Amino acid sequence: MHLVDAPENAAADEISFDDFRKVDIRMGTVLEAAPLEGARKPAIRMQIDFGPGVGVKKSSAQVTAHYSPDELVGKQVAAVVNFPPRQIGKFMSEVLTLGFADAEGAIVMFSPDKPVPNGARLA
Repeated sequence: MHLVDAPENAAADEISFDDFRKVDIRMGTVLEAAPLEGARKPAIRMQIDFGPGVGVKKSSAQVTAHYSPDELVGKQVAAVVNFPPRQIGKFMSEVLTLGFADAEGAIVMFSPDKPVPNGARLA
């Protein structure tokens, strides 16, 4: 079954553990957040500190239904740090911040329930 043919709630095609390990998911702390000007859909741009080795990276996320920029500063969030940068309007997003859609489709950020070091990799 191709992913595009699968219902939204269906599990994706099986992959190997080695394939999963290629996706570098790290924890970081939001240092700065502000509305993303000129976005087609409301979004927030962020500067996220992923600690030594990865550093501070830029990201944007369509999370305005649940978060204001002020609420995001200091929050730990998970992101994929090894995708190529992606142009979003006039903004270059360097990492893919992770979240899940709630029952209405609004994105809820993925973050730990206890603090972890910036740069910690998903184990």
